[in-house]
Amino acid sequence: MLGVDLVVADTTYLEKNRDKIKGLVITHGHEDHIGGIPYLLRQVNVPIYATRFTLGLLRNKLEEHRLLKSTKMHEIAQGETVNFGKIKVEFIRTSHSIPDAVGFAIYTPIGTVVHTGDFKIDYTPIDGQKINFGRLAEIGEKGVMLLMSDSTNAERKGFTKSESTIGDVLDELYAHCTKRIVVATFASNVHRVQQIINSSVKYGRKVAICGRSMVKMIETAVELGYMEIPKNTIIDIEMVKSYPDECLTIITTGSQGEPMSALTRMAAGEHKKVEITPNDLVIISANPIPGNEKFVSKVIDDLMQIGAEVVYSSLADIHVSGHGCQEEQKLMLSLIKPKYFMPVHGEYRQLIAHAETAEKIGIPHENIFIMKNGRVLEIGENEAKIAGSVPARKSNGRWTWNRRCWKHCIKR
Repeated sequence: MLGVDLVVADTTYLEKNRDKIKGLVITHGHEDHIGGIPYLLRQVNVPIYATRFTLGLLRNKLEEHRLLKSTKMHEIAQGETVNFGKIKVEFIRTSHSIPDAVGFAIYTPIGTVVHTGDFKIDYTPIDGQKINFGRLAEIGEKGVMLLMSDSTNAERKGFTKSESTIGDVLDELYAHCTKRIVVATFASNVHRVQQIINSSVKYGRKVAICGRSMVKMIETAVELGYMEIPKNTIIDIEMVKSYPDECLTIITTGSQGEPMSALTRMAAGEHKKVEITPNDLVIISANPIPGNEKFVSKVIDDLMQIGAEVVYSSLADIHVSGHGCQEEQKLMLSLIKPKYFMPVHGEYRQLIAHAETAEKIGIPHENIFIMKNGRVLEIGENEAKIAGSVPARKSNGRWTWNRRCWKHCIKR
């Protein structure tokens, strides 16, 4: 939204119950899962439990907000369990579009709750870290009270393709290309970036990184051992004019057409270091997030008006989702065999679609709960029911006029 810097969640309920909070457990390091943490910590300082790569990304964020020294962070390996007293949380390895993703088995006095986190079922993941089917099945056999499962692709039939399929598509695009290649993708998709670098090295191209979040993500991934980049592959973005087009790849942010992102500025001719020309092949290796379609279309149009060749998801299989489709959701439901089911992480229509899938595999309609933010689901030994609500509106949106210092804080 024009002029809006950020919108954060209302933490009133957590502030009132700060004495009951033992810790914050995190499934993975995507922005929609860790982006609000600095704003929470300013109100409620709690210890954080997450896997290695997730903590690496979070440290960068907390350092920017000057909260790193005051925050206790605990690195938990996939498969380990954290004991919070009456409640224990087991970190279960899953597959997603970012390394070190986990789901949770939450052990409580009245039964087990499983939260999948964001997941897909990838039988050939880039890093070889397959979802832990055996442990999920074992937990399901022992009995699960409630399953909360990712609903992002609940409307899509079939299976999500493996991330490893992207490498072959990239090789085809690189094989006979004599143009400079500009690839836009999500900064957090480490495995996608790794495959872009692999193709660049294979076809003798140097790689320049454009976009602050992309630079920071690659630095963190290399430092922690989640990416391998041959020496002398990466060059400074300032040096792109020193190399012939056929010897260069530029990896950039802006795959969602964000107004101030690097790719959007390139398409508008406003980027200080990269000028798009007709001798560029621009690959947009991402699908538009719902609501961003117009932004992405505008960027594609602007690039084509310059004369660049543009490849995007409608023209080639240059992107795969990090979320499971209906058949993967069925498999998760079948492994866990929950008494109660609550679809999460999706628009309302996706929650409905996921609920319908759960009914098809045998979960009774009355045992499925489609919730709204703030509603409370109370589970006892013999029943589950919706029991009131807590404050959960979006608030404290900070507005700024672009490129000016004047700021005005409002409550939304």
